[in-house]
Amino acid sequence: MTYPGQTPAPPQQPATLRPPEQTQPLPVRWELPARVPTVTYVILGVTAFFYLLQVLSQSLFGTISGLDPLTFFGAKINEFIKVGEVWRLITPILLHGSILHILFNMYALFIIGRGLEQQYGHERFLELYLISGFAGNVVSFIFSPNPSIGASTAIFGLISAQTIFIFQNRSLFGKRATQMLLTNLFIIVVNLALGLYGGLSIDIFGHLGGLLGGLLFAWFGGPIWKLEPVLFVSTLKNIRSEQQSRRVFVLVFLFFSLLTAVGFYI
Repeated sequence: MTYPGQTPAPPQQPATLRPPEQTQPLPVRWELPARVPTVTYVILGVTAFFYLLQVLSQSLFGTISGLDPLTFFGAKINEFIKVGEVWRLITPILLHGSILHILFNMYALFIIGRGLEQQYGHERFLELYLISGFAGNVVSFIFSPNPSIGASTAIFGLISAQTIFIFQNRSLFGKRATQMLLTNLFIIVVNLALGLYGGLSIDIFGHLGGLLGGLLFAWFGGPIWKLEPVLFVSTLKNIRSEQQSRRVFVLVFLFFSLLTAVGFYI
């Protein structure tokens, strides 16, 4: 109501509805289970111990056919494998031809193995290392007549498995995944190319076999992590059980064991 001479009050404008403020979602942090890379350190120690035995045995007993005794009895030598010494398809990963040879392989194991063991777990990582070394020596036995030693067959399996891990879990790495995959592929190509250089005594077939063994085990038995958010920190759960990895290990081992038969008829 207004009185004479009073200016009517302007009508009240309805309150405007303001849209809620747009906020950026907080980034989710995730961490792998904390593990001491025990298996990696044990492999480093055992391999170094065997190299010292090689050096000691050579100084004490001389050489057999130009080789130190451990190499003579443990290297991948096709003629001896064909008469039943099948342990030579795995023992070469413990033996090395020079100090530079073992330093290069153990440095690669130290750099790659620690992170990969954290991703894989102790048992699964050991399975990966052994099956890669075995696969590499099997392929070398089939395609290369030359004796060979060294852990590089297993190391190439680790590189292959690391690449598969990044690819299968690329959603966790976001934009970094592509760069990480390209880096790994570059390392693989460069090292394989070195194996083709005639001036180096490199077992290219052993490297290819290790890559294949690591790839098969990683693709079907490697960890696939699933995020389980808890507030702003997510935990990771591996949706592949260790039982599944053991089955894959056995199947890959049987596959390369059957391939070994090919080498007996070449």
